[in-house]
Amino acid sequence: MTLPRTQLARGAEDGTPESDYVAPAFRGEEALGYCLRRAQVSVFQKFTSTFEDVQLRPVEFSILTLIHDNPGRKQTEISRALGISRANFVPIIDGLQARDLVERRSSPEDRRANPLHLTRAGVKFIQAVNKRHEALENELTLRIGGATKRAELLAILRLLA
Repeated sequence: MTLPRTQLARGAEDGTPESDYVAPAFRGEEALGYCLRRAQVSVFQKFTSTFEDVQLRPVEFSILTLIHDNPGRKQTEISRALGISRANFVPIIDGLQARDLVERRSSPEDRRANPLHLTRAGVKFIQAVNKRHEALENELTLRIGGATKRAELLAILRLLA
C-alpha cells in the first residue's frame, strides 16, 4: 500500500525550498505507535508555545498538578505515578524547588522520605497555569470533534496504558 507523500517542515538537504520539497512515502504513517508519537509531538509543541513565557514543560505541569492534588506525597510516589525514574525526577524537583514552586519537607516518620508540597508561590502558579491549561484542553477537544470524541480517545489511550 502506497501512502500519500507528506511535506517536511524544512527544506531538503540539497537546498530545495521547503514548499517544494516532498518526502518519500513512509509506510509507518499507518503504524499506531508512529501516529501516537506524532500526536504527542503536536500536543507538546502546542503546550510549549502556550506556556513558553512561564517556562513550564509538560512534565513539570504534571508534577506540579500531582503535588497540588496530593500534598505530602513522597518523591518516589509522585515519580512512580508518572513513570519517571528517580535519576530523572530528582533534577526536575531541584529545578522546581529553585524556582520556589516546590518544597521538600522532612518526614517525622521516615527521615529518608521527602514529602513534596507546593510553596505559596507554587499554589498561585499552578492556579494561574490551570486556567491556560483548561483553554488548551478545550481547544484540543474541539480539534478532535468534541467532548464525546475526547471521552472515546481517553478510553482508548487508557487501554494502551
